[in-house]
Amino acid sequence: MIYNDTIVALATASGAGAIAVLRLSGKEAIQIADACFQSVKKQKSLRVQKTHTIHLGHIIDGERTVDEVLVSVFKNPNSYTGEDVVEISCHGSIYIQQEIIQLFLRKGCRMANAGEFTLRAFLNGKLDLSQAEAVADLIASDNEASHQIAMQQMRGGFSSEIAKLREELMNFASLIELELDFAEEDVEFADRSQFKALVERIGFVLKRLIDSFAVGNVIKNGIPVAIVGEPNVGKSTLLNALLNEERAIVSDIAGTTRDTIEDELVIEGIGFRFIDTAGIRETKDVVESIGIKKTFEKMEQAQVVVLLFSAEEFKTESKRLKIEIEKIKNRFPLKPLLIIANKIDTLTTNEKENIDVSLSTSTTLSTGSVEGSNYLLLSAKSGVGVEALKEKLIGFVNTGALRNNETIVTNTRHYDSLLKAFEEVEKVKHGLESGLSGDLLAIDIRQALYHFGEITGEITSDDLLGNIFANFCIGK
Repeated sequence: MIYNDTIVALATASGAGAIAVLRLSGKEAIQIADACFQSVKKQKSLRVQKTHTIHLGHIIDGERTVDEVLVSVFKNPNSYTGEDVVEISCHGSIYIQQEIIQLFLRKGCRMANAGEFTLRAFLNGKLDLSQAEAVADLIASDNEASHQIAMQQMRGGFSSEIAKLREELMNFASLIELELDFAEEDVEFADRSQFKALVERIGFVLKRLIDSFAVGNVIKNGIPVAIVGEPNVGKSTLLNALLNEERAIVSDIAGTTRDTIEDELVIEGIGFRFIDTAGIRETKDVVESIGIKKTFEKMEQAQVVVLLFSAEEFKTESKRLKIEIEKIKNRFPLKPLLIIANKIDTLTTNEKENIDVSLSTSTTLSTGSVEGSNYLLLSAKSGVGVEALKEKLIGFVNTGALRNNETIVTNTRHYDSLLKAFEEVEKVKHGLESGLSGDLLAIDIRQALYHFGEITGEITSDDLLGNIFANFCIGK
């Protein structure tokens, strides 16, 4: 896949703003920009300027001045794409942006495809494939944790770990292949005990990376939390308290929320997506019934379920709550469940203590989902206990790997390749234990190396690259 033409695109977000940045890349990028640029100080042509320099002047179209701009020149190979690159900072008028782009198109540029600048960076060896994918993740990051992981991957943390494993496995693979050339002499160049130790270590690292995907996926996409309970227990009030805004309609009328309401909140750098659901109860109202059906669908999709109940009603209706908890546990046995007693501002001190004791001693409420207790007393209306709820939610996320700056896998394609590589490494391990011949070991080793290469881009196809870079924004 070779690109010889010159591309242009808007690198900043579309729409009007204070400034906009247009980007050109290709062998004629500097020449085309130079033909449309006039320096305010009558400096020499852009073609003879040093790389990584900025020049003030005007974009001109014949006798007409389009805009006053700053032109940045980056000469190959010391640029983002590895080609000659020109970036033009102009005023952010949509009209000006389009005028300059149209001018460059007439001068011989082509509009860039989605992700084509980063694709060229990959093809020219400026980034490996996993680093290129991290660029898209970095642009899409909307919280501290996802930003941290994307930065680590873009700097090569993940790919360097994979490359090291691949290199070590390849060294032994070459010795195994060499043995095949001397099959008649029955010699071993690859020490089987050392090879077994290496394969076990590679398997251990792969397993750690595979397991990290569970954390990486929720950090990247956010953790869906379903807030469920009977009508009028304060689910919408709790959502508003968490978000610190009037997001959901609050009313004393039971069944006010008839559809799910979703919004996101970042807690300690981790994104949570809260889902306020319709109250669960027996009803003949058709619309409300549809909302209740959606509630169970959202509970299925959620990674954490928060069951809210009224502390007032618990004094007389504790059996009904236990039945509700068992119903959820039976339907979703593996789903973390957090039980919250709301409206504690309406209770006396003794009543609060009685509920606390009842919840802590009841075996029915033991879900084993959260470190420490799995229940909480709060008042969504006054905000008491809301911060404690946030701490509970963070407890559902294993942030240890994140804090220790370990490699965390967030990309589904990488996860799939790691699983396949692990499977092949396990075959090699079993082959060594059973005394399999070198030629058969070599087949499984080659397959493992192939899946390692898929991650970093040593092995690619046009279809694969097309699928990856199609998800990028144009101009990156």
